[in-house]
Amino acid sequence: MDLQQELNKTSGFKNLDLLAKQVVEGFIAGMHKSPFHGFSAEFAEHKIYNQGESTKHIDWKLYAKTDKLYTKRYDEETNLRCHLIIDNSSSMHYPELKSFSVDSLNKIAFTALASASLMHILKKQRDAVGLSVYSDSYDFYTPEKGSERHHHMLLNQLSELVISKPKHRQTDTFTYLHQIAENIKRRSLIFFFTDMLQTKVEEDKLFEALRHLKYNKHEVVLFHVFDKEKEMLFDFDNAPKQYIDVETGEHINLYAENIKDSYKKAVGDYFENIKLKCGQYRIKYVEADINKKFNNILTTYMIERQKFI
Repeated sequence: MDLQQELNKTSGFKNLDLLAKQVVEGFIAGMHKSPFHGFSAEFAEHKIYNQGESTKHIDWKLYAKTDKLYTKRYDEETNLRCHLIIDNSSSMHYPELKSFSVDSLNKIAFTALASASLMHILKKQRDAVGLSVYSDSYDFYTPEKGSERHHHMLLNQLSELVISKPKHRQTDTFTYLHQIAENIKRRSLIFFFTDMLQTKVEEDKLFEALRHLKYNKHEVVLFHVFDKEKEMLFDFDNAPKQYIDVETGEHINLYAENIKDSYKKAVGDYFENIKLKCGQYRIKYVEADINKKFNNILTTYMIERQKFI
């Protein structure tokens, strides 16, 4: 069975790799300076051009000034190891959508496309990428590799996440972050995508698991993925509705206006506490609103990569 062909029959992304490339190129086009410049190599010195050498690195501006041909020499940078961690609990599949595009994403689709975009840049830098996926079980793990075959395997895994519809799968971050931290043996740049919503474990244990990721001198970035309009601002009309917890199946009937203010305060306080704890543990916190573009994600990558190296 051709997995990609089967995926194309679903309502998921038709070509995740191409979409990721478009996201990255669109991001670069909006910048004054390419983020790729100076990533794979840093300028070291000039040397006299010898006939027969590649003309790729000739400094034409210097030629205009001196009327002599010089090439730029570079010091290669060290490749990094990056590990992506994705929360695939039922709440990450909110809101439920029939089809997906760059302009129509739920939390897991936003996460998959953001991850694929990061992978696209990492691939250009010949960096090694690994992936862990969890919910109420440790669903998937692969160590960091940089091969073309590995890259396509990860893209297939991300595509499958988007079209999966896990029912009542809760978030056991406390248990599985500890296991994931143990699996990442060598120093890595870790990107963790989650909505930080779970019902079983108190906040202290959740942050204890986050702190475990800092072992072995890893650099950790928490991408807090949520629908700001609905999940933070509770922007629903005031018609009576039944609100269902997709992880537990519990539900409540109410008018949005009756609890909107208290809901916004409770969620706002929780999100602020997350930011404070991340700062305390030296974890980079990045708000990832699914209704916005991926600039936050890609800019964070560029900054953290330079710090990591």
